[in-house]
Amino acid sequence: MTPGNSPRAASSINKAFRPIKTCAGLLAGLLLAGCTQSFAQSPDHKEWFLGFGAPDYMEVWIETADVVDIQERVLRRAGSGIASVHTPSDNKGKPAGWPKSPGSGKGRYVNGVDLPRLIYVRWQSLAEPQTYEAYIVIPESAREIMRKPEKAFCRFDGKWITDYRDRFGIGLAPGGIAKVWLGAPCLKSVEIARVVATINPKGPYEGKSGGKHRPLSEVSKAYIEKFGIPYGSW
Repeated sequence: MTPGNSPRAASSINKAFRPIKTCAGLLAGLLLAGCTQSFAQSPDHKEWFLGFGAPDYMEVWIETADVVDIQERVLRRAGSGIASVHTPSDNKGKPAGWPKSPGSGKGRYVNGVDLPRLIYVRWQSLAEPQTYEAYIVIPESAREIMRKPEKAFCRFDGKWITDYRDRFGIGLAPGGIAKVWLGAPCLKSVEIARVVATINPKGPYEGKSGGKHRPLSEVSKAYIEKFGIPYGSW
C-alpha cells in the first residue's frame, strides 16, 4: 500500500474536525505573470495557493479537493471546477509530458488553516472518461520549502525580491496521474510528489449522475480521436 492511499490518509478526510473558516474568493487563471511577492511573507503566515492543471486537450473536472492541515483540521472543497488546460484549435498542442517549470493552474488562495499534510482530490478525466480519487501526502520536506525565503530576480520588472514557494500546482492526467509542484511567481517550480490515483467505484458525482461524465469539448474530442491519449508520458 502506498503512503498516498494509507488508512490514516483516508480517515483524516472522513473524520469531522472543528470547523474552519474558509476564504470565499476564487482565483482563476495560470500562475501570475507579474512578479509581486507571494502571500506567505513569513513562516507564520500560512496562506497558500492551491491550483490545478491538465496536459493539453486532456480536460479535467475537479469534483472536490479537500485539505487536511498539520493540525489535523479538515477544509472541504478547497478546490473544485475545471482545471487549467490549453486546447489549441489547430492541433498544435503537446499533451505528452509535463513542462519543466509549470504554473500553478486554476484555483484559489487557502487561508484559515495551517500548512497542508494531505490533499484529497476526486476528479473526472474527461478525455477517457473516468473518475479518479487520490490521497496526496505532502512530505515535511515540502513544508520546509514553503517556510524558506529565497532571493529571486524578477525579469518582468528587473527587481530582486525575497519570495516564498507558497503555490501548489497539481497536474492531473489520464490514467489517474497526479503530480505536484511548489512554485512562486518569481521562483522556479519544484516537484514534490507523484501519485497514481485509484478509480472511484461510484463513478462521476459519487454515482449521482447515472454514470454520465461532463462532456469533453469538441476541440479536445477531435484531437484525441485523431492522435489518441499519450499514456505513460506523465
